Amino acid sequence: MKESEIIRVFMSEIKDKILGDDAGYIKFNEDWILITTDMLVWRTDIPDFMKPEDAGRKVVTMNVSDIAAMGGKPKAFFFSLGVPKDIDENLLRRIAKGIREGSRRYKIRVISGDTNDVSEIVIDGGALGIGKRLLLRSNAKPGDVVCVTGELGRPLLALILWSKGEDIPREVLEKARDPQARVEEGKILSEVANAAIDISDGLSKELWEISMASSVKIVIEEDALPIHPTVKELSHNPTEIALSSGEEFELIFTISPENIPDIPFDFTVIGKVEKGRGVYIKGKGEMPILGWEHFVGFGNAKR
Repeated sequence: MKESEIIRVFMSEIKDKILGDDAGYIKFNEDWILITTDMLVWRTDIPDFMKPEDAGRKVVTMNVSDIAAMGGKPKAFFFSLGVPKDIDENLLRRIAKGIREGSRRYKIRVISGDTNDVSEIVIDGGALGIGKRLLLRSNAKPGDVVCVTGELGRPLLALILWSKGEDIPREVLEKARDPQARVEEGKILSEVANAAIDISDGLSKELWEISMASSVKIVIEEDALPIHPTVKELSHNPTEIALSSGEEFELIFTISPENIPDIPFDFTVIGKVEKGRGVYIKGKGEMPILGWEHFVGFGNAKR
């Protein structure tokens, strides 16, 4: 089964709508408590151009990014660690160092952990945050513009070059090894934007998530996509790379045009929200669902 099919099975049985966002949320007095969990599996998530310290930082970042996408402030990190019995102690120390570095970067505490015996390294991380006004995938509104932070494509380009045995440029490698969650941007957007999601599986797939959750049509301008210059230089199809590249941890958000002047950080307007259904590239028709899906890999992840 594909990841999306497994998720649908559990959502249909548990029947809790908060399972459909970047993080779960519970009302507590005037605030929202945000809770998320995201797993890192060494075999699929850590190519050999990454160091153990990178893996430790990454598992913190991927969980903190979910809190940021909801407009929350991360407060704590927790994890369960599965390792083989013959694991090298130095490798463990390097992973722990990366977790420490990640927690310090985001100014959060590591509050809990567990360990067990498994055949390969698995780090199942989680994060706790606090929010005032939540950014939900289901809140995109016709008339909104669609925006994204940062420049896209480097993590996937790094994997492509690595798989071919080619050199990875420094500016590409640094994003693939050490992406950073957009925490400050998420907190600002919680006051002015309508919907948001982080790019963990690919821009295309995340846009479809917003479209389906909000029951809206999204139209993207291909020429507006903020593709990193090195991706344009080294890729035969930079648009497809930008639409497919996962683990960017940039934020996609929809916002009323009148609120755009209130945003103090850099971002790119890439399209608009309309009445209807689906995601489209202007002048080219429906956008395929590109990106990463567990149990399938990269490619066109069928709806």
